[in-house]
Amino acid sequence: MSTFKFPVINPLLHNELRLKIMVALDSLESADFMYLCQITDSTRGNLSVQITTLKDAGYLEVSKTGLGRFARTVCRVTRKGSEALRTYEQGLRRLFEQRVPDSNEGIQKIG
Repeated sequence: MSTFKFPVINPLLHNELRLKIMVALDSLESADFMYLCQITDSTRGNLSVQITTLKDAGYLEVSKTGLGRFARTVCRVTRKGSEALRTYEQGLRRLFEQRVPDSNEGIQKIG
């Protein structure tokens, strides 16, 4: 019996839009909602849901200034979020670099 296992990949970050948000914010000090909407090519509704998910996980800090139509939402990555992103990146690298052991035990050849 093999003890081989693939590395665990963070399912929270293994979502295209959430990953784009995290990568963008990790390279910037902060970004406002409309800029994130533009660079991720996302709808405001979908972006809002994904930012809330990341905020609830402790990966983002979200601050709002102003009122009504003039409100501005600004996001930044937390230390926990930055660490999660690094771990995710390392896990993907290990996943692609890792070789699955060749084990044909219990497999019958056909033909």
